Formats: sequence, C-alpha cells, structure tokens
Amino acid sequence: MGHPHARTTTEPASPDVVVGRQAIYDTAGTVFGYELLFRSGPEAVEASRSGAAATSQVIVSAFTAFDFDELTGGLPGFVNLTDDFLRGDLPVPLVPGRVVLEVLETVQVDDRVVDGVGALAAAGYAIALDDFVPGSEHERLLPVASYVKIDFLGLDAAGRAIVHSLRERHPHLRFVAERLETEPDIAEARRLGYELFQGYALDRPVVASTRSLSASRMRCIQLLGEFMEAESDVPAIVAHVSADPALSYRLLRAANCAWNGSARKVSTVHGAVMLLGIAQVRDWVLLMLVGDLTLAGDERMADALIRAQLCRLVAEQAGQAGDEAFVVGLLSSVAELIGQAPAVLSQQLPLSDATRSALADGSGPLGPTYSAVNAYLHGTPAPVSAGDLVTSYLQAVRWATETVRRIGD
Repeated sequence: MGHPHARTTTEPASPDVVVGRQAIYDTAGTVFGYELLFRSGPEAVEASRSGAAATSQVIVSAFTAFDFDELTGGLPGFVNLTDDFLRGDLPVPLVPGRVVLEVLETVQVDDRVVDGVGALAAAGYAIALDDFVPGSEHERLLPVASYVKIDFLGLDAAGRAIVHSLRERHPHLRFVAERLETEPDIAEARRLGYELFQGYALDRPVVASTRSLSASRMRCIQLLGEFMEAESDVPAIVAHVSADPALSYRLLRAANCAWNGSARKVSTVHGAVMLLGIAQVRDWVLLMLVGDLTLAGDERMADALIRAQLCRLVAEQAGQAGDEAFVVGLLSSVAELIGQAPAVLSQQLPLSDATRSALADGSGPLGPTYSAVNAYLHGTPAPVSAGDLVTSYLQAVRWATETVRRIGD
C-alpha cells in the first residue's frame, strides 16, 4: 500500500491568493474602509464568483495570506456573507470590530437568517445591508444593522431618497451610497444625506495579490477529525498544525490579526491555538477546507451533499444520530474527492467507533444506513430495509441542490 499522504503532493504548492478591495469614503473625502472582494487572478477586476466558497476564500486570504492592517490600512473591512454564514451553517471566525459583515441582497431573509444576524450583531459584529431595496424582506434586519448600502444605479430617484424616512425610524443607521459613477451622482448622494460613498466616480477596485502556501487538504481533514472528539486534545491539535508549514503560517497570521492591535503577539503554534481557542481553530480549518473542496465542481459537490444528507435522513428514521451519519456520508465523499479509500481515511482520523466501523466495512450501528444509502445510489438492492428511500432521496436532492446553488450563485 502506498503512503496515505502520497496524493497530497498533487495539490497546488503555492497558488496566487487574490483579494480585490474598493474604498469607501466619508463626507470629508477620507477613506473610511474597504470592501473586500474575491478575485480569480491578479488581472481580474470584476468578481468571477460569489457564494460560500468565495466568502471563505476572502476571509482566509485577508486574515492569513495578507497582512490585514496593510490590506485595509487599519480601517474596517467590509466582507460579503452568504446565508450559509448568516444561518450558522458555516462559521464566521472573525473578531468583531475589525470587519463589517455585509448581508447580500440575494439572501432570503427568513426566521433563521433574522436570528443568525441578530446573534452576530449581539456578538459585536457591525452589520451592513447590501443593495438595500425599500419594502423588501431585508427591512426585518434594519433594527440590528449598522449600515445600509443603496445602489444608485439600481434604484430610481425615489428609492435613492429613502434615507430620510429610514433615518426617522432607525436613527442609528449610517447610509452608504454605492455604485456612484458620475460627479452628479456624488452631489445627489450628499444632498440626500448619505454619509459614506463608494463607486467608480471615486475609486475603482484594486487587486492585491500574494503567493500563498496551501494548507494540506489531508491535514485539514485530520484536524476536523480531531475536533469530532468529545474533548479535543490541544497537544494533538498543535502537533497536527505544526506538521504542516502552510497551516502553521496561516494560523499564526490569523492569531496575530485576531488579537486586534494588542501588544501581545504569538510566535508559536501552541500560543496561536491557545489564543484563538479550539473553536476558532476549527472554524479556520473548516473555511480552508470549504474553499478548497468547492473547487471540485457543482456536480461532484452535489453528489457529496446528497450522500451525506441521505445518510442523515435514513439514520434519523431509524432513531439513530443523524449528525454522525451525515459525517459518515460526507467523509466517504471527501475520500473520493481526494482519491482515498474510505477505510484508509477512517484510520487516519480520531473518529467514533460507530463512524469508523461504518466507513471501514459497513459494520457497526451506522453500517446498515451507510450500506443502504450506497446501494441505493449505485442502483443495487439495499442489503437491509431502510424505509422509503425514494422520498428521502428526493428530500436530500432538494436540500443539496439548494445548498450548491447558494455556494455557487
């Protein structure tokens, strides 16, 4: 058998990490902050994709590959968030006070989003509503928002003039006029009472690029496995991180950024883990992995999510732990994505006995669920009864399709 890490050598060694930024100015013409945007390469000035993968890449790049203070000049960085982050499906491992979290206009504001954004605001994050449209469902978020961004190209004169009525109801809000393309646009925004200004008439997006070390995908997966244990072992986490120079470098950068200007700096992996905390280290690793695996393509990502969600639904119907079954399905798909046998992968992770047994040979309490799902997906008879697999499959497809749409839109 080959060395289990052999395939990781095919991963890109030092990809370009590219972040676009566009300045936001105040009424005095001074730069107030920067909106940070994903870019596909140093020559790209327009965003090439959005969604969870792009957001993950912006967060990881801005806080680890770059010196964040140099990137923003010590000013606030505005980062677009998709509903994956707002609902809590993906973590936001950023320190309040350094960033403004933007709620994209494409986010469907349901109760979970309202609760999630409220929790982020309560945690100290400043919230901005991007491309706000009067009368939209995003008005539910006005009480917890700090900034409202109005698209001058997308709204008519009445829509652009909404500042006064909104300010009467929500005096705490600050209003950003965005997509200002002419001097008359700027003059109109000033006359209407906007406080912050963004657009080509003031400043075009600038691309910042640097060479970055790539954290080993397998190392990230091993770390996620470590976090699955009931009590994460700090020395073990430090050992995993220390064994990967790229991951060590990025976590050290994240830790020193996260300390937000304090005189206390860390220079060791142990110090970074202790400063960030196990939860934040887990969140950074998850973001690195999400940003990487979503590059596998929509079809393969959808297949992985269908399998994981179908395992969850079938397990729950049998009265078993749905979350653990989801991990079984997800890790089996991750094994395929990295060209590793599930049984081999399971031996490299500190998994529960039930998870490892299912991945290794389809045994244990989750084995029947895993075997039935695999059989169904491959069009062969299920070895055991697993209820109405057709209905569960259709539910999993709907969920996975929507998730992939959110990731790639």
